[in-house]
Amino acid sequence: MPASAGSAPEQDRPAELTVAPIAHAHGVVRLPGSKSISNRALLLAALAEGTTALSRLLDADDTRVMIEALRALGVAIERDGDAARVRGCGGRFPARSAELFLGNAGTATRSLTAALAFADGSYRIDGVARMRERPIGDLVAALNALGARIEYEGAAGYPPLRIAPAQRLLRDEVAVRGDVSSQFVTGLLMAAPLVAPEGGVRVRVAGELISQPYVAMTVAMMKRFGVEVRRSGDTFVVPRARYASPGALAVEGDASSASYFLALGLLAGGPVRVEGVGGNSVQGDVAFADLLQAMGARVDRGADWIEARRGDGLRAVDWDCTSIPDAAMTAAVVAMFAPGRTTLRGIGSWRVKETDRIAAMATELRKLGAAVEEGADQICVEGPTRLREATIETYEDHRIAMCFALAAAGGVPVHIRDPRCVSKTFPRFFAELTALVQPGAA
Repeated sequence: MPASAGSAPEQDRPAELTVAPIAHAHGVVRLPGSKSISNRALLLAALAEGTTALSRLLDADDTRVMIEALRALGVAIERDGDAARVRGCGGRFPARSAELFLGNAGTATRSLTAALAFADGSYRIDGVARMRERPIGDLVAALNALGARIEYEGAAGYPPLRIAPAQRLLRDEVAVRGDVSSQFVTGLLMAAPLVAPEGGVRVRVAGELISQPYVAMTVAMMKRFGVEVRRSGDTFVVPRARYASPGALAVEGDASSASYFLALGLLAGGPVRVEGVGGNSVQGDVAFADLLQAMGARVDRGADWIEARRGDGLRAVDWDCTSIPDAAMTAAVVAMFAPGRTTLRGIGSWRVKETDRIAAMATELRKLGAAVEEGADQICVEGPTRLREATIETYEDHRIAMCFALAAAGGVPVHIRDPRCVSKTFPRFFAELTALVQPGAA
């Protein structure tokens, strides 16, 4: 690894960072807090009655925009490193109007849109240019069907949004598509207890529900805050209830971020252990360890840790990644090292993430010498005999920067454009990577 990949402050990092050839890697990484859990915890704590002490909270761009948005809505939040105290507003935001800029944070944008739809105020929600290209129409349609008054400022189906004081709740059942983003379902579920009639609200998922573990995470966290959701087939039944603070909540380590280091253990010998996530996790991306094991890793697990190392050779796989779309990006890079053709299915949601990830991954994998076929819902990767040195465009996408850094385990330098983009979820990623690796000659 180069000196430039060390622990320099984010503002001092270069526009391009070279990951030197990696000969071996081993060690332990304490993961940052889960982005998905952190932002759900922040919103639920803000809506709850009482004060919640959050620990191991992710300190990155996506949580910062959520915190700033909640503060703009009148919620008192004290932040100290990875700890925060959130004084809940009892289901009613103090600010009756606000303009919220949410960057490219999909979780924050979708969940706050739902939470504000019936907040009896006037709000504007916007983000960066890419956020204006990420669909939200199915969620808005569902909320408006319930009686919300949400309008598009620009292109229909996309932010920016204007939210006006809502009408009364028009019905107690609503349908929302589940095959574009599970965040639409998550947003509806978290907002529903605050507006539900006595018999509750029924949220029906139309079609396939992708990324189901993320919805299961939402339901589990709502239970921590005192609201129990029942599921019957394709329908979630949400009771009328008030959120109550659990007092304290520790955020799990980020399972998506764990994927890079577990893959490094396979590709560069290992063992590499991640701490903060394990067998007791509520995150679906822990299942990446099963995929990695199928590809040839030796994997060990504990309640709060997972460890991976090289096994008896890498293998190509044909794998359904519907439940692990973020971690599947890491598997696409690992696939370059496995003899044969790897097919990763169920990744259609990549098209509407921070960038069109299917197109971006295909382009960058080819630079390294891989043969790639892309489809609407899958990607097929066959690695070269030897990887080529390459400069990787990151498309302002943190996960592309992190997963392609692993390609240096193929004995070639890998140049990562805009390494600062990892600040979205893992500001210290390159420093943690440096601490694990032993460089090798190209």
